[in-house]
Parts: sequence; C-alpha cells; structure tokens
Amino acid sequence: MDKTIPIPTPVTQPFWEGCTAGEFRYQLCNACHEPQFYPRALCRHCHAQDLSWKVASGFGTVHTYTTVHRAPSEAFDADVPYLLALIDLDEGIRIMTNILNATETDVSVGAKVRIVFESRGDRVLPQAVLAQ
Repeated sequence: MDKTIPIPTPVTQPFWEGCTAGEFRYQLCNACHEPQFYPRALCRHCHAQDLSWKVASGFGTVHTYTTVHRAPSEAFDADVPYLLALIDLDEGIRIMTNILNATETDVSVGAKVRIVFESRGDRVLPQAVLAQ
C-alpha cells in the first residue's frame, strides 16, 4: 500500500511548485496583511480575495508534538514510531508536519526547527528537522 500523495488544486498549485523548488510558500492577504496557511481562495481573516504568495524563512519552533506509535494505515507501518508536530513558523503561521531527525527525548516545546523537503513519488513534501 502506498502513502497518500496530495493532489494540487488551482488554489494550492503555487504551494506545491514552491516545495519542488525547495521553498515553503504561504499566502499573505494584501488587504489586511495577515499571513495564512493552508492555501485558500479567500483570506481567513477578512475574506478578501487579494492574496499574494510569500516564501517563508523555513525556520520555526515546536508548538506541540506527539509520538505516533500506531500507524494510521498500513502504508505508514514502517515509519512508526515517528514525531508529528505543530510548528510555528517565524512568519506567524502554524503547520503540521513530521520531525525527521529526532526522537521524543530530543524534542521539547519551543525547540527550534527548520523546514526540509522530502520527495514522495512525484510530489515534494515539507518536513521539519531540529535546527543545528
């Protein structure tokens, strides 16, 4: 069984193109200047349609995390245990991703991380590693 690979839509296509280029892209509302992630057609704050794409620095901090011991499907059986975290990027957005280079004893709330990219099939996915 293969892992699910996200399918880009017209709204999310710039994000996936950024991942392929090694960039974590997020949206910024040109009306209220609020950042947002995940990609949407409207600003989640003011509902404006005037959104632009920005490139994040790729650095952030762990907001919270958990160790996954039971795979959500057979496709992830070989990965357990793995760390799943909410990461607050420096640009003010929160993302959910794996922390690749760490175990539960290595990570703490507030730990510094950086975004890296992992190829999976024909898609490139953002992941996190502990910042050195």
